[in-house]
Amino acid sequence: MSSACTACAVLTIDLDALAANWRLLNARMAEAGGECAGVVKGDGYGLGLAPVACTLHAAGCRTFFVAQIDEGVRLRAVLGGAVPVYVLCGLLPGTAEVFAEHELAPVLSTPEQIAEYRRLPQAMRARMPRPAVHFDTGMRRLGLTVAEAEAFLDDNDAVSDVDPAVVVTHLACADMPAHALNAEQNALFRRLRDRLPGARGSYANSSGLFLGADSFFDLGRPGVALYGVNPTPGRPNPMHTVVRLSAPILQVRKIDGPESVGYGASHVMGAGSRVATVGVGYADGYPRALSNRGHGALGAWRVPVVGRVSMDLTLFDVSAVPEHEARPGAMIDLIGPLIPIDEVAADAGTIGYEILTQLGSRYQRVYTGGPEGAAA
Repeated sequence: MSSACTACAVLTIDLDALAANWRLLNARMAEAGGECAGVVKGDGYGLGLAPVACTLHAAGCRTFFVAQIDEGVRLRAVLGGAVPVYVLCGLLPGTAEVFAEHELAPVLSTPEQIAEYRRLPQAMRARMPRPAVHFDTGMRRLGLTVAEAEAFLDDNDAVSDVDPAVVVTHLACADMPAHALNAEQNALFRRLRDRLPGARGSYANSSGLFLGADSFFDLGRPGVALYGVNPTPGRPNPMHTVVRLSAPILQVRKIDGPESVGYGASHVMGAGSRVATVGVGYADGYPRALSNRGHGALGAWRVPVVGRVSMDLTLFDVSAVPEHEARPGAMIDLIGPLIPIDEVAADAGTIGYEILTQLGSRYQRVYTGGPEGAAA
């Protein structure tokens, strides 16, 4: 039996599409004299840190961001010492040696982290890339408050000791272009960043790159758009599709009906209907919230999810599909050309980020395209 059959479902990841998405976004930044980093946290948004990072690096990406220190350690092992790797969680107590050993750059988000960094021996600081400093301009999450940022900027010794290479912030409402907070964050970040002329400004996330040139600054920081999720909700997706999730039909049952299907008897099918069972469920990251709401695609036919998504199985109504097409072994797309990831997310009442990062480990992962050895 092939590994694909053993896994039941196949997650295909198009590395060429990933590279094309980075190039598209980097070209937007380049028009304003900037460049795009690559955000590869969450195991490359669930698609595999090593193949994602190798592909982005081969495409020209030269700055990377991760969320956690362990992710930075893994990324450094993949990329070697050629590029800066910024760790968004910052310099936690007792982690300085790890940052130095693996040449990771902390993103300093609190006065305590700045003080911790300043206490490090100069020799240890020299082993790290220059850090970033995070200003909170409206997210109210990580980052120096305005008062803390101004206190830091007023302290010439602190600024000299830290000598940040990058200043970052995080946009709260970039996917809502008309929201007033976008302009407020832009003005505040511009005011604070202008006091550090030697540091690059990193302002725009995926959606921020579509707010206009005044949001570009020096270093774009796209994440989810790289992986094909639409950064412009309500408008056509400018990004290339990166993932396709397909699963074979395990069984087709004819309904003598009317009969209920699935847990809780939440859906009743009429006489003459046909229901197909595929081996994917919420244990694989296919949300239970898609029960009686989601869709798959069998060839050119969209087929609705019927009944409740269970741990390992999902049911699709294939009554409209010719019987010779809807047969055991035929593949149903759960994410694909007819079922975009943003639609899956909307039907589940969530966002594409969550769908991507919850894709499970039981799939057979197939990487297409990309640089030689990226998927090894």
